[in-house]
Amino acid sequence: MKIIVTVGRGGSGKTCFVALMTKYFIDTGERPLLLVDADPDQNLNEMVGVNLEDIKTISELYCELMEEGGTLTGITPRKRMESKIWEKSLYEGDLFDLLTLGTKWTEGCYCMPNAALKAMIPSLINNYKYTLIDSPAGLEHLNRKITSKINDIFDVLDFSKKAFQHVIRAHRIIEELDIDYENFYLIGGREFPENLGERAEKETGLKYLGNIAWDDSVREHILMGESLLNLSSKSSAYISVKKIMEKAGYTSLKQLLSIE
Repeated sequence: MKIIVTVGRGGSGKTCFVALMTKYFIDTGERPLLLVDADPDQNLNEMVGVNLEDIKTISELYCELMEEGGTLTGITPRKRMESKIWEKSLYEGDLFDLLTLGTKWTEGCYCMPNAALKAMIPSLINNYKYTLIDSPAGLEHLNRKITSKINDIFDVLDFSKKAFQHVIRAHRIIEELDIDYENFYLIGGREFPENLGERAEKETGLKYLGNIAWDDSVREHILMGESLLNLSSKSSAYISVKKIMEKAGYTSLKQLLSIE
């Protein structure tokens, strides 16, 4: 049972990386998988081919509870929402399950939906081999400690000086909040030059594993709203993510046997 969290600046390629990680784990038989879209501007479902038409996001459930009567003051989100989340918010598929924070269509912050998600994660993750969390852009979600125990963190870099500064701030927040983690890795997004990997390591003091290769087929899939799980196994972007995952130690027993 491992928890993998992807962080980074907006537009760096976090969601694309989570989708390609999902394809990698499916292809190598590493299941069951839980995907968590913690970004209010949800789009992980589209990148993995899930229609949320009949699924309620956590934010939608929260709004419904508010409309049904009263506030949630004094009552924990878990007590009021957990059963509804199990029943209405968890997409259960043949290859993976998906939980989505979703967009909140009412005034106010995301504190309560985030608290409900945070409360649900410990009871959910025990049912899965891997939990992949797609984080929103920025740093605030780290302060909220959606999960306080993480195996691997992948920070996806965009092609900017600010990307390095983001890594340094994100790493400091994680250390200051005593978030329990094993590894903090850097990877380059689609537009991040591979030759900047050494500079990334030097400026941040963290290990760089490679970049997501530029791939026109990925752009076409995203533009058309098609699942990245349908990409060819020969896709350059997929092959690059496969290499990143192997460098991070995610080599399945099936792969080890084929190598031997």
